[in-house]
Amino acid sequence: MPRLAAHLLVLALFAALVAVAFSRLDYTWNWAGVWDYRQKFLQGWLTTVALSLASLVASSLIGIFAAILLQSPHALLEACGRIYVEVIRGTPLLVQLLIGFYVIASAVGLENRFVVGVLVLSLFSGAYMAEIFRGGLAAIPKTQRDAARSIGLTPWQTLRFVILPQAVRIVLPPVAGQLVSLIKDSSLLSVIAISEFTLNAQEVNAFTYSTLESYLPLASGYLILTLPLSALSRWLEARFQYET
Repeated sequence: MPRLAAHLLVLALFAALVAVAFSRLDYTWNWAGVWDYRQKFLQGWLTTVALSLASLVASSLIGIFAAILLQSPHALLEACGRIYVEVIRGTPLLVQLLIGFYVIASAVGLENRFVVGVLVLSLFSGAYMAEIFRGGLAAIPKTQRDAARSIGLTPWQTLRFVILPQAVRIVLPPVAGQLVSLIKDSSLLSVIAISEFTLNAQEVNAFTYSTLESYLPLASGYLILTLPLSALSRWLEARFQYET
């Protein structure tokens, strides 16, 4: 069976299962009441898009920098990277958001909730990115570096032509998964009163008492963000594929 047909078949079966489940639900739908707040959904979704894009870029840069620290031969630099990664990965994002906004940001006089949210979310995701990048670089055998040096390649040429092409192929799937998680984790920014998609959906639910009608668009909105990202990851993975 062709791959596209198989995907469509599974999707149709899943949709049928969900449709049957909803058909057995004793529930009075109130889409008209929720439709009145469509602008609020759109504003929240656009805020989530902005938060996600800023955090995607910042967390990638933080992850690369932290991975360099983790690979550093200097004990102090390696310790800085390792402590950052372990502390961030070992504590909940919710706690980090609360401490980041109400304690650290307040202490330095930073009152912009959007900026604080992006910073905390980027630091959180960056710790996971750092381990992904470090693992990708460590997976390249040392013999390949030695071989590149033996044919006269400079350290930069070795990194550009030998190490990175292989490391990128290795890290793409976990990086894509982490970026998808980052987009969904942005929903926790509602705890510091950022009017992103999830908080606005919660407010619509409170206004209309229409729970399913408020949260089904929420799920759809996140899928609109995450599915293209997953598809892009698969395309890039195929683009960097080569015979071994």
